[in-house]
Amino acid sequence: MIGRLMLSYPGLVRHAAAALFPALLAAALYAMGIKSSWIGSLMPLASDWLHANPALSRALSAVLIALLVLVNCKLLLLLPRRQQIAGVWIELFALLMLFFYSFDLSFAFIARKVGFLITQGVTTTLYISAISILIATLIALVGAIAKLTGNGIVYGLATFYTSLFRGLPLLMQIYIIYLGLPQVGYVIGAVPAGIVALSLCYGAYMTEIFRAGIESIPRGQSEGATALGLSPGQTMALVILPQAMRVIIPPTGNQFIAMLKDSSLVSVVGVWEIMYLARTMGQTEFRHIEMLITASMIYWILSIALEFGQAYLERRFGRSER
Repeated sequence: MIGRLMLSYPGLVRHAAAALFPALLAAALYAMGIKSSWIGSLMPLASDWLHANPALSRALSAVLIALLVLVNCKLLLLLPRRQQIAGVWIELFALLMLFFYSFDLSFAFIARKVGFLITQGVTTTLYISAISILIATLIALVGAIAKLTGNGIVYGLATFYTSLFRGLPLLMQIYIIYLGLPQVGYVIGAVPAGIVALSLCYGAYMTEIFRAGIESIPRGQSEGATALGLSPGQTMALVILPQAMRVIIPPTGNQFIAMLKDSSLVSVVGVWEIMYLARTMGQTEFRHIEMLITASMIYWILSIALEFGQAYLERRFGRSER
């Protein structure tokens, strides 16, 4: 019945949906307990009425915010697509900064500490992440080829590895490598332990991504390469992998971003990366929230840089599809 109504009266359904959205948004804001203090800030004469009628003031605040969101969306739809995207980013970033500003942050404290946080923390984080990404990629490629082979021993080793390191929490892997290896006579440093744990953990996840990407290439591609006289290694390197990269890159990029953020877990063994420094510097003057927000912004900026790199690789390896 609903489908028939949508087909018979598309204009009516569109207008009803446009009216339903602000109503649902206003109801959600009211249920969340939205405050009306911002109305009093804009209209001081209404402050007494707002304090005297808390329920009505909450409802009014929810309705006004919903209408502002609706008008803002209507105005953005009048712009070209690129300007719409830029407008949404600017508005949401401004709201995020306003949210942080409401915490009464000490910007002078942030300015004093951010330099060392970047020079020491970011350098260590990028160093650990970059090496881990390279090793994990090699592990994933070897593991994917092993899972595609007909050798039962090699397949068993690959499946056991992926099952074990995808099944254990990353924090547990860091502790086992850092504290467990000395029990068998091999002492490992904190940074190498973090790199090994990140590489093995994300190599296991990326093994399945590489396997799926390789299997997405039709068998005729490898058969044609064999008919041309290419060896199995040449076929994989020159024919299969370049085509599979278009499928592999998007989920692998997500894994790289996740690895960058999970590198903060190596702070539990005393590595001076971003999160470790943010916690220790925040404790000196009980300014934890300032340092945590600063560290969060740094992680976000690094993630954006990886997103741009991922987009570039996607365009490069997707040229044949365009």
